[in-house]
Amino acid sequence: MKTLRLLWIGLGIATTLAILFCYSHVTKHMWTPVPNNGLHGYIRISTGQYLDIHCKQCALVSSSGQMLKARKGNEIDQADCVIRMNNAPTVNYESDVGSKTTVRMVSHTSVPLLIKNDTYFFRQSADTVYIIWGPERNMRQDGKGRIFNALWKIARKYPRAKLYTMTRERILYCDNIFQNETGRNRMKSGAYLSTGFFTMVLAMDICDNILVYGMIDDSYCSQANYSTVPYHYYEKGRMDECRMYRAHERAPRGGHRFITEKAIFARWAARKHMTFSHPSWTDKKSVS
Repeated sequence: MKTLRLLWIGLGIATTLAILFCYSHVTKHMWTPVPNNGLHGYIRISTGQYLDIHCKQCALVSSSGQMLKARKGNEIDQADCVIRMNNAPTVNYESDVGSKTTVRMVSHTSVPLLIKNDTYFFRQSADTVYIIWGPERNMRQDGKGRIFNALWKIARKYPRAKLYTMTRERILYCDNIFQNETGRNRMKSGAYLSTGFFTMVLAMDICDNILVYGMIDDSYCSQANYSTVPYHYYEKGRMDECRMYRAHERAPRGGHRFITEKAIFARWAARKHMTFSHPSWTDKKSVS
């Protein structure tokens, strides 16, 4: 009986160890958020801490071709915080877009572009805060999230890199904002929110005043004399901005509703400390 009891005890210990091993393998990227006074919608990958940043004056710099020959670089760099999107470069464009970057909002689709130039983005620009958003299938933390796994490796390779992810709850919150503003369910309408939309919500989370550079309003592309510019200031020869916007706005599935989002921003600008420059949206400030 004693031998049998010892055998059962041994089997119990082995089973427990096997379960613990499997659990640690499946949840190898999981962490419990560390409470702090930051914004609960943005969590640092390496520590689980919430984003804790506040800026009095923010410059939100669009990636639009509107920024070419803008000559706004010095003005942009005077802001307390400068917010950029995805992999939009500053090198060789300093006179137009500035050189300072405090925060980058990054789409899951742009993460490989940052990793391709990881030394620049995560070592030379280690003071920049990176916030990555993406769907659950790419950002899940059980070892099956392709983009999250890549970010985890970057966080280990560059411990000083300030890598954050948007929580699923925060993304759903943005979906609800879109539905409240438009009366349309984003998923049922076949639309994806743009990085610009998430960036604008982030700016309202962390900034007292927001000066937006290079973003056109919702009526710009319908004007007869609108200026034709590249979709991105750093990608010459690609589809021009208005053609891209129209193509996405009309897409039955999978498109960004850029023009609809600009109409939402115009309403926000009328109620919040938000100003648009190059081009100016002064005529939109009266929108209720």
